Amino acid sequence: MTSDLPSKLRRGWTTGACATAAVKAALEGLWGGGVPDRVTITLPRGETPTFVVEEAGQADSWAEAAIIKDAGDDPDVTHGALIRARVATGRAGQGIRFLAGDGVGIVTKPGLPIPPGEPAINPVPRQMMKGVVHEAAETFGKSPDLDVTISVRNGAQLAEKTWNPRLGIKGGLSILGTTGIVRPFSCAAWIASIHRGIDVARAEGLTHVAGCTGATSERVVQALYSLPDGAMLDMGDFVGGMLKYLARHPIRRATIGGGIGKLTKLAQGARDLHSGRSQVDFHQLSDWLGDPEVDSMNTALEAYEKHGKRMSDVIVERARDEAVKMLREADIRLDVVMIDRSGTVIGRAS
Repeated sequence: MTSDLPSKLRRGWTTGACATAAVKAALEGLWGGGVPDRVTITLPRGETPTFVVEEAGQADSWAEAAIIKDAGDDPDVTHGALIRARVATGRAGQGIRFLAGDGVGIVTKPGLPIPPGEPAINPVPRQMMKGVVHEAAETFGKSPDLDVTISVRNGAQLAEKTWNPRLGIKGGLSILGTTGIVRPFSCAAWIASIHRGIDVARAEGLTHVAGCTGATSERVVQALYSLPDGAMLDMGDFVGGMLKYLARHPIRRATIGGGIGKLTKLAQGARDLHSGRSQVDFHQLSDWLGDPEVDSMNTALEAYEKHGKRMSDVIVERARDEAVKMLREADIRLDVVMIDRSGTVIGRAS
């Protein structure tokens, strides 16, 4: 199978793809001659990866198989997780029912693609698993009335390192993926999580959300406005992705919190604040501050150490103005809060 990834980074497979492969292998154990050592599935875009079955078991009315997730070169917290599927004969006419095993979360808040009370198995993985069930049912002449239980070893602990607790997904991980492929260091998954956070906040009727560039600014902003956890969006560097989605799905008030360097880049029009994708324009900053020496400085912090409140006032005002432009006239009250590394608020614009 060839890769269309324009780099040497190795791609991997989503939890949804691994769960689908485990379901297919388990079905061969339940309806065929036994759980195979390897299984090949077809992904939504036609790729056909093969997975090694790490563990298997079966009895008269059920079978299970487990796959170890390989996320390729992506720094994914679920890399190496053991994803298990058990398929068990259900009641006649029930169809395919998905259940959450150990380490798979339950949705508890509205606003996500899956309604509250359901296992956190997203729509595309569900469709992929239903596809292999119907294919196997036709092959073996069986009725596709099954309970499909997905579990993830240590999933509850891994979930604490994800956005699931904030999104109201309790008890474990989500089974995710739209293409089945993990593309290394992709921004898409992070931005999608910001979008889901906004969806959940809107569904819960929250009127104020905040996106921050890091843990310190998030802690300070949350305390400053007494915001609940569900109002805190994991914006990180993706201010443009957050504001673009808010423009289409508005909430009454939004706050952006960040440090000196990242907010300076926002003030200068950057949509992505990552150090590898945007840089402070010191020539422009020197014009704003009326100080030619700034043009030869190395960091925004260096300029702040010289100009203090005068600089922070300029930056938060301009950052707010740039953010308002990104909102495209949406009826949203926007605040910007600048925080230094010690957690002190050094600038605010609203």
